[in-house]
Amino acid sequence: MAALYALARVGAAAAWAQVKPVRWFAVMLFGVQLVFAGPAAAAATTLRVVLAVALAGLVTLTTRSAAMMAALERLLSPVRFVGLDPFRLSLLLSLTIRSVPVVASLATRVREAQRARGVERSLRAFAVPLVVSSLRHADALGEALSARGLDDDD
Repeated sequence: MAALYALARVGAAAAWAQVKPVRWFAVMLFGVQLVFAGPAAAAATTLRVVLAVALAGLVTLTTRSAAMMAALERLLSPVRFVGLDPFRLSLLLSLTIRSVPVVASLATRVREAQRARGVERSLRAFAVPLVVSSLRHADALGEALSARGLDDDD
């Protein structure tokens, strides 16, 4: 994986940024696997997950989203036979991928607001604003798609 990142000329900081979000999950996964499957299986499973995330990160760093959407659309072309639109499915997947950092950013802003108000430990003070701001983002995205002619009335 390191060789692939080097070949793609992706720096260490950008590579770490791809794997950093799953570090705590990897630690927990390793712990659970260690208890139930042993050290070798725990290391192998955790390494597979981290490498898969790193590979996905490399693909997203080096491939334009338009190219990914085109490839997804071609890959999903057989779903036409069951009445689904490959373009809409690829758009859905693309928007889902793009929404992850947006929701993460919203969560960070909500956490910062919590700290400023002194309610860091309140689940409700975190969840309610996060859900409301996520729904506002989704609504704005839906309006933008509808304005471009991509609504459900087709």
